[in-house]
Amino acid sequence: MEPFTTLEAVAAPLDTANVDTDRIIPARFLRQPRSAGYHNWLFHDLREGGGFVLDDPAFKDAKILVAAENFGCGSSREGAVWALSGAGFRAWIAPSFGDIFFENSFKNGVLPVVLPAARVAAIRAMLAAKPGSRIAIDLAAQTVTLPDGSAERFDIDPFRRECLLNGWDEIDLTLQHEAAIAAHEARQRVETPWLATP
Repeated sequence: MEPFTTLEAVAAPLDTANVDTDRIIPARFLRQPRSAGYHNWLFHDLREGGGFVLDDPAFKDAKILVAAENFGCGSSREGAVWALSGAGFRAWIAPSFGDIFFENSFKNGVLPVVLPAARVAAIRAMLAAKPGSRIAIDLAAQTVTLPDGSAERFDIDPFRRECLLNGWDEIDLTLQHEAAIAAHEARQRVETPWLATP
């Protein structure tokens, strides 16, 4: 997993509250393998009518999404995170997230930042007023620097922060104990040989 340390990038505003995972990537596209590129169907149904914020050329290189309340709610599909990260997003900022979407973000090396609702609404307004504006996120310092130069501090679980900073996923964490696991298995073969598989 790619480490997340700092990110300075174009940020895109998404004003709709309660954007569920089916709107992020409709269920009918989940029959495709991930290698097909889930980003190809990102916000598919919202984009069909035209005028969707991510279709604005000013946001084509956006790597930060600033969303409204309860972003990523609904069903527990990891494909929603895959679609967003496949499109280049490395972080999202919102007042709140769907619980499973929040967890899946960390598992895929993406930083979800929670800030107060009024402040997030003001950030979205800032981005809408000056499309193409950039936001800087410093995970070690736990700060978000906005287009106007002001900074906001955010909270994050220390364990999740360490994993993102180091680029550790669950497999990486397990492999850190590889010697202890091998020693346990060797000891088990000696102490309980009847459990060993041929």
